[in-house]
Amino acid sequence: MKEVNIDKYLADPTVVLSERNTKEDYLVSDKELKDKLEEIREDLGKFQNTMYAHGKYAVLICLQGMDTAGKDSLIREVFKDCNVRGVVVHSFKVPTELERDHDYIWRHYIALPAKGKFGVFNRTHYENVLVTKVHPSYILGENIPGIDSVDDIDAEFWRKRYEQINNFEKHLADNGTIIFKFYLHMSKEEQRQRLLRRLRLQQKNWKFSPGDLDERKLWNKYMDCYEEAVQKTTKSHAPWYVIPADNKRVARVIVATILLRTLKKYKDIREPELDDEIKANIELYKKHLESEQE
Repeated sequence: MKEVNIDKYLADPTVVLSERNTKEDYLVSDKELKDKLEEIREDLGKFQNTMYAHGKYAVLICLQGMDTAGKDSLIREVFKDCNVRGVVVHSFKVPTELERDHDYIWRHYIALPAKGKFGVFNRTHYENVLVTKVHPSYILGENIPGIDSVDDIDAEFWRKRYEQINNFEKHLADNGTIIFKFYLHMSKEEQRQRLLRRLRLQQKNWKFSPGDLDERKLWNKYMDCYEEAVQKTTKSHAPWYVIPADNKRVARVIVATILLRTLKKYKDIREPELDDEIKANIELYKKHLESEQE
């Protein structure tokens, strides 16, 4: 397949989601896409092993998208060749009582990847400027001083929240976390087809919730919130990528390509040098082990 131009998917503060394609056609077969992904993810797995040995950087991968956008399958397929000890996935759902007893970023902060590891957030801290903006009454459950009713949640509240998220990500980046943020950009019609598939296939029924239809009615509101969130928080140290997601196989290849190509720019990430004494005695150690009787 032709070379993926990763800059094409990068978002800037003026991005308009309605002007971005939800479907990308590389004019290749599913087999070619599968082979390409296998090639990339093998290299990604090797890089992650090197990063683990290096131990100075962490990688945070944030995935956002409407229901059925393909987040789960993307995680499964893109990171399949990574060492399981090096990739930690967190799926954030409705906050628990314990989580509501802390600020909204707390549960994300304690789930951050350690140095040497990939952390994948399936839904992220951005839910706090997406779902809560569509349903502002949810904010009242956070028990924030001065927020006693929905009327208290004004434009200044959201400005501060974007600022807090930007400060959070800048702090992470300054301390060695490489941040990727992917919005899986799916069309409303494609979501309709995927929801129908969940209903038609018995083994997929469990994924369906009547609430999905209620949220679907708010599609335009969600699009406005996604667009504003991306515009306000795409930064050079924490960029957003808008990934056409109507074709899941293509979306996976694009995301994997962005990850690998960007990470390979970090030339200081390499396996640590052996101690001089160990290096000088490698042959001796080999002879010792080879001489042992089974």
